[in-house]
Amino acid sequence: MTDPSANAPLFPDLDAAAPRDDAPTRAGGVARLDAFVPRAAKSYASRRNYDLGPGRHGYVSTLSPWVRHRLISEEEVLRATLARHAPSAAEKFVHEVFWRGYFKGWLEQRPSVWQDYRSDLEDLFADLGDDGEFAVDYNAAITGRTGIDAFDHWAAELVETGYLHNHARMWFASIWIFTLGLPWQLGADFFLRHLMDGDPASNTLSWRWVAGLHTKGKAYQARAANIAKYTEGRFRPLHALASQIVPLDEAVEHEKHPLPLAGRVPDRPFVLLITEEDCSPDTWLNAAPVAAISLGATARRSPAAIGKKAQDFAAAALEDAVARVAQTHNVPASMGTGDWGKAMTDAARRAGVRDIVTPYPPVGPVAEELHKAARQLEEAGIDLHRVRRRYDTLVWPHASRGFFALKKKIPLILSDLGLSR
Repeated sequence: MTDPSANAPLFPDLDAAAPRDDAPTRAGGVARLDAFVPRAAKSYASRRNYDLGPGRHGYVSTLSPWVRHRLISEEEVLRATLARHAPSAAEKFVHEVFWRGYFKGWLEQRPSVWQDYRSDLEDLFADLGDDGEFAVDYNAAITGRTGIDAFDHWAAELVETGYLHNHARMWFASIWIFTLGLPWQLGADFFLRHLMDGDPASNTLSWRWVAGLHTKGKAYQARAANIAKYTEGRFRPLHALASQIVPLDEAVEHEKHPLPLAGRVPDRPFVLLITEEDCSPDTWLNAAPVAAISLGATARRSPAAIGKKAQDFAAAALEDAVARVAQTHNVPASMGTGDWGKAMTDAARRAGVRDIVTPYPPVGPVAEELHKAARQLEEAGIDLHRVRRRYDTLVWPHASRGFFALKKKIPLILSDLGLSR
């Protein structure tokens, strides 16, 4: 099987966040973007697939935790990149940016993929408690005790740093599924619990791609020679990996649905709800709130414990967002806790309003929490308005099939964003 990393990356390089000292704030994201932009063309295209080890990932953007939490946005990344490079020169990196929007738009139109994944996880964690041999194999994988040196290194690196290089994520997922024979859902959960950039859409669909479920019948095979080449000899797992693989299949067919409608900012006073899905609403919403509240859903990513790196980054991003909104609009802003319905109802009542505005939450834990809170808000006479960024409105409709259908539309989307040359 041809290595797809040269043209159709699974875990986008924006999902390869090397840990550095930049703060999990909007200012930290902007600084990191400024530092990377000069390397977004030839250097990136030629060296982005190399995993040279911790502290040696200067060829990739390392922007993913900031973009995932939208401390900086995809549009800002594109704008900065194309201000310095021609679209043809930075084509590889521009495509990486759009992969994130593709995954979000695709899952938004097939939410049953996420629902089934969540249901499968509950069953699989129950099985872990009942099947001793299964639990031993699973625990060996997540603690890096399989005997496959590359895999064990990546497992430890992920837990310790909240990071894996994009190519390492592909190899890891393939080994997990096809060499170790473990359920892809548990591997996706392991990533989502520990990655600082853990994103429901990118993570779930990337694991499904490796398994052969996203692009039916086409799975990704980790090969020892490929690993040796792109780690520059750090790892050579000869005779340790599956020599042949069979793509997974599933009985269910996930029906495609129209994109859900988004709301608008009301003409009346409103409270702004900030979540980890968008930590810079102050940069694009066209009206000022009378108050703001943040609520976090990171702990709801998994039935199991969430890694400290992932928790800390999301919490700091929300704290930064609340502080900026309070300063920008000179309004009271607080970090909410506990039951979402009660927290939002109390915030609206304190502010004396009946409207709450939040950036549109794509499929994932935040959307689930808002769905659970809907009845309580309705009973309290409070309207929740989910407002979608223009970038998502332009990108998501083209994510109904494979990435290359969206790829054809990239020049038009860039033109609509005022970024074409």
